Amino acid sequence: MTRLSTRIGQLVLKNPVICGAGEQTMTAEAIRAALHTGAAAVIAKSTNESQAAKEQLDKTDYVLLDSQWQRLPWDFAPPADANLFGRSGLVQRDFDEWIEELAGLDREARVLDAYVVPSLILSDLEQCAEYARRIEQAGLRVLELNIGAPHGEEAAKGAIVLERGAERIEAIVRGIREATTLPLWIKLTGQSEDVVGLARAARRGGADSVVMMGRFMGFLPDLETGQPLLGTSAAIGGAWALPLTARWLMLTRKAMGDDYPLIATNGARSGLDVARFLLAGACATEMTSAVFTGGYGVLSKAIEELDAYVASRDSSVEALLGSAADQVQSYQQQESRPGWWQGFAPKSTGFPG
Repeated sequence: MTRLSTRIGQLVLKNPVICGAGEQTMTAEAIRAALHTGAAAVIAKSTNESQAAKEQLDKTDYVLLDSQWQRLPWDFAPPADANLFGRSGLVQRDFDEWIEELAGLDREARVLDAYVVPSLILSDLEQCAEYARRIEQAGLRVLELNIGAPHGEEAAKGAIVLERGAERIEAIVRGIREATTLPLWIKLTGQSEDVVGLARAARRGGADSVVMMGRFMGFLPDLETGQPLLGTSAAIGGAWALPLTARWLMLTRKAMGDDYPLIATNGARSGLDVARFLLAGACATEMTSAVFTGGYGVLSKAIEELDAYVASRDSSVEALLGSAADQVQSYQQQESRPGWWQGFAPKSTGFPG
């Protein structure tokens, strides 16, 4: 293994950088573009059997916002603190045609020591299990199941499922696990007070890894028009989410042990962010919004930045995995320093009069 090599269960990836599922992986040309950046895997834009979910693609809209919630131009060179606010839909393709295309792309990926990974979003469990079987029969090597899509409660009923119940998640994953022997990655929501519990449920059901965590839903009034921005609630992603995701990674690693592979998503904008997730316990990171808004060069640059960081530590991804998470202390363990707070509070002297 090289210094960037990482393991997700029995799979060895050449590096921890994955292109996550999104509009930037909607077509064969897009997937090829992502593969040729050097990314270890590319997650194809998700699908399911719901016609309503497919029709939602025609109602998508997106906006880039700066840290003051002002609109930014969509020019593929957003600042690091840019936020993506938007609503999305699923692939409008015949399933068999889609799988045949992905199987061909995955054969191309083998030459690059990479993977093309189909992504299913749950609607009907029985149909989802049948799709999982057909994906394996087509020769694909990994499957991601997204049960934490942020739009689940906004889309048409039954189009997309957002699961927060541990028992339900365990049953869903078990149903898919019984349908396929493929490595199974389960993408979970962050819109829960107990993401660790959801991860435990996915593992009990047979997940080989969990991806945490999906974006959050937000609502933003437009000051110029006085109307809802984009007319709806929408999913929000940005660099601000990194510490939230990293904390759930750390807590999940502590709860489930260092031998269960975790995949990060939501918050990574650079190779150094991938390193931060690595130290927090993620053996790989899916970069999604950053690629959608910044282009495929984001992936190659992230790999270069991560390699430079790991080399500067004279270490490897495998050795650094979870090393910060394993040193987290409680508040009670911290050194007592009476009066220390005064150096941080604003000065309260010099009132007029």
